[in-house]
Amino acid sequence: MKKLSLHISPCPNDTFAFDAIINNRIAHDFELQVEYKDIEELNLGVLEGSPDISKISYSVYPKIADRYILLDSGSALGRGNGQLLVRRKGDSGEIKTVASPGVHTTANALLLRYFPQVERVVPMLFSEIAQAVESGVTDAGVLIHEGRFVYQRRNLELVADLGKLWEAESNLPLPLGAIVIKREVAEQIRVEFERLLADSVRFAFDNPTLSRQFIKQHAQELEDEVINQHIALFVNQYTVSLGDEGRKAVEKLLETEN
Repeated sequence: MKKLSLHISPCPNDTFAFDAIINNRIAHDFELQVEYKDIEELNLGVLEGSPDISKISYSVYPKIADRYILLDSGSALGRGNGQLLVRRKGDSGEIKTVASPGVHTTANALLLRYFPQVERVVPMLFSEIAQAVESGVTDAGVLIHEGRFVYQRRNLELVADLGKLWEAESNLPLPLGAIVIKREVAEQIRVEFERLLADSVRFAFDNPTLSRQFIKQHAQELEDEVINQHIALFVNQYTVSLGDEGRKAVEKLLETEN
Protein backbone atom coordinates (compact mmCIF):
# COMPACT_ATOMS: atom_id res chain seq x y z
CA MET A 1 0.00 0.00 0.00
CA LYS A 2 1.15 3.53 -0.79
CA LYS A 3 0.56 5.66 2.32
CA LEU A 4 -0.01 9.36 1.70
CA SER A 5 -1.71 12.18 3.55
CA LEU A 6 -4.47 13.94 1.60
CA HIS A 7 -6.00 17.30 2.53
CA ILE A 8 -9.09 18.54 0.66
CA SER A 9 -11.98 20.87 1.37
CA PRO A 10 -15.36 19.59 2.61
CA CYS A 11 -17.07 21.35 -0.31
CA PRO A 12 -19.17 19.37 -2.82
CA ASN A 13 -16.77 19.76 -5.72
CA ASP A 14 -13.94 18.08 -3.79
CA THR A 15 -16.03 15.38 -2.14
CA PHE A 16 -17.70 14.62 -5.49
CA ALA A 17 -14.34 14.37 -7.28
CA PHE A 18 -12.62 12.29 -4.58
CA ASP A 19 -15.55 10.10 -3.50
CA ALA A 20 -14.61 7.09 -5.63
CA ILE A 21 -11.06 7.12 -4.24
CA ILE A 22 -11.87 7.76 -0.59
CA ASN A 23 -14.77 5.30 -0.51
CA ASN A 24 -13.02 2.67 -2.64
CA ARG A 25 -15.58 2.66 -5.43
CA ILE A 26 -12.70 2.15 -7.87
CA ALA A 27 -9.73 -0.13 -7.27
CA HIS A 28 -6.43 1.35 -6.08
CA ASP A 29 -3.61 0.56 -3.69
CA PHE A 30 -3.28 3.91 -1.93
CA GLU A 31 -3.77 4.20 1.82
CA LEU A 32 -4.84 7.81 2.32
CA GLN A 33 -5.01 9.73 5.57
CA VAL A 34 -7.73 12.21 4.65
CA GLU A 35 -8.38 15.51 6.39
CA TYR A 36 -11.00 18.09 5.44
CA LYS A 37 -10.07 21.73 5.86
CA ASP A 38 -11.18 25.22 4.88
CA ILE A 39 -9.38 26.52 1.78
CA GLU A 40 -7.16 28.92 3.71
CA GLU A 41 -6.23 26.13 6.12
CA LEU A 42 -5.27 24.07 3.08
CA ASN A 43 -3.11 26.91 1.77
CA LEU A 44 -1.39 27.31 5.12
CA GLY A 45 -0.82 23.56 5.28
CA VAL A 46 1.15 23.47 2.03
CA LEU A 47 3.06 26.60 3.01
CA GLU A 48 4.19 24.60 6.04
CA GLY A 49 4.83 21.56 3.83
CA SER A 50 2.70 19.21 5.90
CA PRO A 51 0.43 17.16 3.53
CA ASP A 52 1.67 14.88 0.78
CA ILE A 53 -1.28 15.82 -1.44
CA SER A 54 -3.52 18.83 -1.03
CA LYS A 55 -6.13 21.07 -2.55
CA ILE A 56 -4.84 24.66 -2.80
CA SER A 57 -5.80 28.04 -4.19
CA TYR A 58 -4.00 28.56 -7.48
CA SER A 59 -2.72 31.94 -6.30
CA VAL A 60 -0.62 30.34 -3.54
CA TYR A 61 1.25 28.01 -5.91
CA PRO A 62 4.21 30.30 -6.71
CA LYS A 63 5.06 30.23 -2.99
CA ILE A 64 5.21 26.42 -2.86
CA ALA A 65 6.36 25.47 -6.37
CA ASP A 66 9.78 24.47 -5.08
CA ARG A 67 8.17 21.75 -2.92
CA TYR A 68 4.96 20.76 -4.74
CA ILE A 69 3.94 19.83 -8.29
CA LEU A 70 0.57 20.73 -9.81
CA LEU A 71 -1.47 17.72 -10.89
CA ASP A 72 -3.13 17.78 -14.30
CA SER A 73 -6.33 16.41 -12.74
CA GLY A 74 -8.46 17.71 -9.88
CA SER A 75 -8.63 21.42 -10.69
CA ALA A 76 -11.57 23.74 -10.11
CA LEU A 77 -11.30 25.90 -13.23
CA GLY A 78 -13.81 27.22 -15.70
CA ARG A 79 -15.98 30.02 -16.99
CA GLY A 80 -18.80 31.67 -15.08
CA ASN A 81 -17.54 30.27 -11.77
CA GLY A 82 -15.94 33.36 -10.27
CA GLN A 83 -16.08 34.69 -6.75
CA LEU A 84 -18.76 37.27 -5.97
CA LEU A 85 -18.17 40.59 -4.22
CA VAL A 86 -21.35 41.49 -2.32
CA ARG A 87 -22.54 44.24 0.00
CA ARG A 88 -25.69 44.99 2.02
CA LYS A 89 -28.69 45.89 -0.11
CA GLY A 90 -29.04 49.63 -0.58
CA ASP A 91 -25.57 50.57 0.67
CA SER A 92 -23.92 53.21 -1.48
CA GLY A 93 -20.83 54.22 0.50
CA GLU A 94 -17.24 53.46 -0.42
CA ILE A 95 -16.09 49.89 0.02
CA LYS A 96 -13.10 50.14 2.35
CA THR A 97 -13.23 46.93 4.39
CA VAL A 98 -13.88 43.56 2.78
CA ALA A 99 -14.30 40.10 4.31
CA SER A 100 -12.13 37.61 2.43
CA PRO A 101 -11.87 33.80 2.60
CA GLY A 102 -8.12 34.15 3.20
CA VAL A 103 -5.12 36.21 2.16
CA HIS A 104 -3.65 33.32 0.14
CA THR A 105 -6.82 32.56 -1.83
CA THR A 106 -7.41 33.30 -5.50
CA ALA A 107 -10.48 35.23 -4.34
CA ASN A 108 -8.30 37.60 -2.37
CA ALA A 109 -5.84 38.03 -5.25
CA LEU A 110 -8.64 38.98 -7.65
CA LEU A 111 -10.25 41.30 -5.11
CA LEU A 112 -7.04 43.32 -4.76
CA ARG A 113 -6.46 43.18 -8.52
CA TYR A 114 -9.81 44.68 -9.44
CA PHE A 115 -10.55 46.74 -6.32
CA PRO A 116 -7.19 48.27 -5.31
CA GLN A 117 -9.01 50.99 -3.37
CA VAL A 118 -9.89 48.49 -0.62
CA GLU A 119 -8.11 49.64 2.53
CA ARG A 120 -8.48 46.58 4.75
CA VAL A 121 -9.08 42.90 4.09
CA VAL A 122 -10.57 40.92 6.96
CA PRO A 123 -9.81 37.18 6.58
CA MET A 124 -12.48 34.82 7.89
CA LEU A 125 -14.01 31.41 7.34
CA PHE A 126 -15.82 31.43 3.99
CA SER A 127 -19.11 30.33 5.57
CA GLU A 128 -19.11 33.34 7.94
CA ILE A 129 -18.62 36.04 5.30
CA ALA A 130 -22.25 36.61 4.28
CA GLN A 131 -23.31 37.14 7.91
CA ALA A 132 -20.39 39.49 8.54
CA VAL A 133 -21.41 41.69 5.62
CA GLU A 134 -25.10 41.56 6.49
CA SER A 135 -24.42 42.59 10.09
CA GLY A 136 -22.08 45.45 9.14
CA VAL A 137 -18.80 43.98 10.35
CA THR A 138 -17.35 44.81 6.91
CA ASP A 139 -18.50 46.97 4.00
CA ALA A 140 -18.47 44.01 1.63
CA GLY A 141 -17.35 40.41 1.30
CA VAL A 142 -16.12 37.92 -1.27
CA LEU A 143 -18.30 34.82 -1.48
CA ILE A 144 -17.00 31.43 -2.64
CA HIS A 145 -18.24 27.84 -2.55
CA GLU A 146 -21.91 27.40 -1.60
CA GLY A 147 -22.26 30.99 -0.41
CA ARG A 148 -22.33 32.33 -3.95
CA PHE A 149 -25.52 30.36 -4.67
CA VAL A 150 -27.63 31.50 -1.71
CA TYR A 151 -26.63 35.12 -0.99
CA GLN A 152 -29.77 36.47 -2.68
CA ARG A 153 -31.82 34.95 0.12
CA ARG A 154 -30.14 37.42 2.46
CA ASN A 155 -30.01 41.21 2.68
CA LEU A 156 -27.15 41.27 0.18
CA GLU A 157 -26.60 42.47 -3.38
CA LEU A 158 -23.93 41.87 -6.00
CA VAL A 159 -21.18 44.45 -6.49
CA ALA A 160 -19.07 42.50 -8.98
CA ASP A 161 -18.46 39.02 -10.30
CA LEU A 162 -14.68 38.74 -10.06
CA GLY A 163 -14.64 35.83 -12.48
CA LYS A 164 -16.36 37.90 -15.18
CA LEU A 165 -13.77 40.63 -14.68
CA TRP A 166 -11.01 38.03 -15.12
CA GLU A 167 -12.61 36.55 -18.23
CA ALA A 168 -13.11 40.00 -19.77
CA GLU A 169 -9.43 40.78 -19.19
CA SER A 170 -7.91 37.44 -20.20
CA ASN A 171 -10.49 35.71 -22.39
CA LEU A 172 -9.58 32.58 -20.45
CA PRO A 173 -11.30 30.39 -17.86
CA LEU A 174 -10.64 31.27 -14.23
CA PRO A 175 -8.30 28.95 -12.26
CA LEU A 176 -9.62 28.68 -8.71
CA GLY A 177 -8.19 25.61 -7.02
CA ALA A 178 -5.72 22.84 -7.82
CA ILE A 179 -4.42 19.59 -6.42
CA VAL A 180 -0.70 19.45 -5.66
CA ILE A 181 1.64 16.66 -4.59
CA LYS A 182 5.03 16.85 -2.89
CA ARG A 183 8.01 16.77 -5.23
CA GLU A 184 9.65 14.19 -3.00
CA VAL A 185 6.92 11.68 -3.86
CA ALA A 186 8.24 9.28 -6.52
CA GLU A 187 7.26 10.21 -10.07
CA GLN A 188 5.66 6.82 -10.68
CA ILE A 189 3.39 7.30 -7.66
CA ARG A 190 2.54 10.86 -8.71
CA VAL A 191 1.58 9.75 -12.22
CA GLU A 192 -0.47 6.88 -10.82
CA PHE A 193 -2.37 9.13 -8.41
CA GLU A 194 -2.96 11.73 -11.13
CA ARG A 195 -4.48 9.03 -13.34
CA LEU A 196 -6.53 7.68 -10.42
CA LEU A 197 -7.97 11.11 -9.66
CA ALA A 198 -8.99 11.58 -13.30
CA ASP A 199 -10.68 8.16 -13.17
CA SER A 200 -12.43 9.14 -9.93
CA VAL A 201 -13.88 12.28 -11.54
CA ARG A 202 -15.06 10.28 -14.56
CA PHE A 203 -16.65 7.71 -12.24
CA ALA A 204 -18.45 10.51 -10.38
CA PHE A 205 -19.81 11.89 -13.65
CA ASP A 206 -20.98 8.42 -14.70
CA ASN A 207 -22.54 7.65 -11.29
CA PRO A 208 -23.72 11.03 -9.97
CA THR A 209 -25.99 9.74 -7.21
CA LEU A 210 -23.52 7.39 -5.49
CA SER A 211 -21.56 10.19 -3.82
CA ARG A 212 -24.54 12.21 -2.54
CA GLN A 213 -24.60 10.86 1.02
CA PHE A 214 -20.84 11.37 1.34
CA ILE A 215 -21.14 14.92 -0.01
CA LYS A 216 -23.92 15.78 2.45
CA GLN A 217 -21.82 14.55 5.38
CA HIS A 218 -19.44 17.44 4.72
CA ALA A 219 -21.40 20.18 2.91
CA GLN A 220 -22.42 23.54 4.39
CA GLU A 221 -25.63 23.66 2.31
CA LEU A 222 -27.57 20.39 2.20
CA GLU A 223 -30.18 21.21 -0.43
CA ASP A 224 -29.80 18.99 -3.49
CA GLU A 225 -30.35 21.96 -5.80
CA VAL A 226 -27.46 23.90 -4.24
CA ILE A 227 -25.19 20.84 -4.28
CA ASN A 228 -26.03 20.20 -7.93
CA GLN A 229 -25.30 23.83 -8.84
CA HIS A 230 -22.01 23.69 -6.96
CA ILE A 231 -20.82 20.53 -8.68
CA ALA A 232 -21.97 21.67 -12.13
CA LEU A 233 -20.06 24.93 -11.77
CA PHE A 234 -16.78 23.67 -10.34
CA VAL A 235 -16.36 20.13 -11.72
CA ASN A 236 -15.95 19.88 -15.48
CA GLN A 237 -13.59 18.72 -18.23
CA TYR A 238 -10.76 20.75 -16.67
CA THR A 239 -11.12 18.65 -13.51
CA VAL A 240 -10.34 15.54 -15.53
CA SER A 241 -7.45 17.26 -17.31
CA LEU A 242 -6.38 20.90 -17.59
CA GLY A 243 -5.69 20.61 -21.30
CA ASP A 244 -3.98 23.32 -23.32
CA GLU A 245 -6.49 26.08 -22.51
CA GLY A 246 -6.49 25.23 -18.82
CA ARG A 247 -2.71 25.32 -18.64
CA LYS A 248 -2.67 28.65 -20.50
CA ALA A 249 -5.15 30.09 -17.98
CA VAL A 250 -3.02 28.89 -15.06
CA GLU A 251 0.11 30.40 -16.58
CA LYS A 252 -1.71 33.71 -17.07
CA LEU A 253 -2.93 33.83 -13.47
CA LEU A 254 0.43 32.84 -12.03
CA GLU A 255 2.17 35.52 -14.12
CA THR A 256 0.16 38.11 -12.21
CA GLU A 257 1.05 36.51 -8.87
CA ASN A 258 4.82 36.50 -9.34
